[in-house]
This record gives sequence, C-alpha cells and structure tokens, in this order.
Amino acid sequence: MRLYLASTSPARLAVLRGAGIEPICFSPDVDEEAEVAAREAELGRALTTSELTEYLGRLKAEDVVRRHGPGTPDSPGTGEIDGLVLGGDSAFLLGGETLGKPHVPEIALARAKQHRGLSGVLHSGHWLIDCTGGAVRGAAGAVDTATVTLSADVSDAELAAYVASGEPLELAGGFAIDGLAGAFIERIEGAPSCVIGLSLPALRRLVIALGHDYTALWNRAGG
Repeated sequence: MRLYLASTSPARLAVLRGAGIEPICFSPDVDEEAEVAAREAELGRALTTSELTEYLGRLKAEDVVRRHGPGTPDSPGTGEIDGLVLGGDSAFLLGGETLGKPHVPEIALARAKQHRGLSGVLHSGHWLIDCTGGAVRGAAGAVDTATVTLSADVSDAELAAYVASGEPLELAGGFAIDGLAGAFIERIEGAPSCVIGLSLPALRRLVIALGHDYTALWNRAGG
C-alpha cells in the first residue's frame, strides 16, 4: 500500500524513510494564513494549537487529493493517487503562545532565548485520507505532542551561532533535535518523531482507524 505525503518537508520525509516508508511527495497549495483567519472568523475565536495543526494538516491533504486524486465532478483530479494521503503541520506552544516558523533570524534568536531553561510543547497535527482503489473512502485526524526542555546553560553566543547557521528559520519553534540544536535539548517527553515533525505512533493509529495494516506501508529496505 502506498503512502502519499502532502508535504515537501525534508524532515517529515526523513522520518518516514527511517521508518521503512518511501512516500510519494506532493506539494500542497494552501494559503495557511488566509485559511486560518477564515476559520477563526467562522468560529468567532482563535484556534487552539492542537486545532491549528490538525486543521492545516487536513487542508494540505485535501488539497493534494483534490488535485491529484479522483477530484470532484466540477474539478476532476489527475487520478494518480491510489493509497493513503497524509497531511501534517507543527507548532510550538511556549508560555501560552503558539509559535510557528520564525522565518527571520531576529525572531529565531528571541524565541531561542525565551525557550532557554524552559519547557514547551510541540504539537504535530496529522490528517490521513483513504484513497485506496482511487476513491475517497474515509479520513481521520490526530494530534500528538511532545514536551521539549532547552538547557538553561546554553549561552547567548551558542544561540547566536545556531541562528546564524540558518537551521531554525523554517522549523516550528525554531529548533531541531536531529540537527545542530540536538546538543541544546536537555529533555524530551513524548514521541521523538513528533518533535521532528511527524508522529509515527499517531500515523500508525490513523492507519489502523481507517481499517488498514500499518506494516503494509513498509516499502523501503530495512523497513
């Protein structure tokens, strides 16, 4: 059974490959800021961190299915999908504030200093759509979390060097345990893969919830 990843994230791809899964990747076309603003206006309140990550994961998966799956009578897709489509999103909750990707060095450095010596919660949202047989047969979502504590003794110079590397700019929360910041992380509580951007335990539960065997996704040597 084939897994289609609605993401171009190298980190999510690496997690899946390490778990014996070689997905087919599609780039979703979602205006995240506009979609979140519209959803919050509809609800009359801000989305929680969990709601935000699952909602964006859902939009990404649905966009890929719409364009590359069976589509709709008004907007037929290419029909090239036959399997499970996974969309995901991540955000970091620190001090009651939901943090996405910092994008610029100044914000990345400020967040790193704010996080120093504290624990934050990384939320990883997932949405899985069953398109086996070339038809949409169901969907399910899940959010997993992991608590991450940054060492209190990390110096300003170390944080500045990390930001200067460019690594944290496009990472939720501004760090990666599987990269240069791994030496700064004191403790993780939860699934390590969740911190990287995709929770393998959550994926397994979703696959089972849709009536499939998780091990059927193993299509890579060593998986």
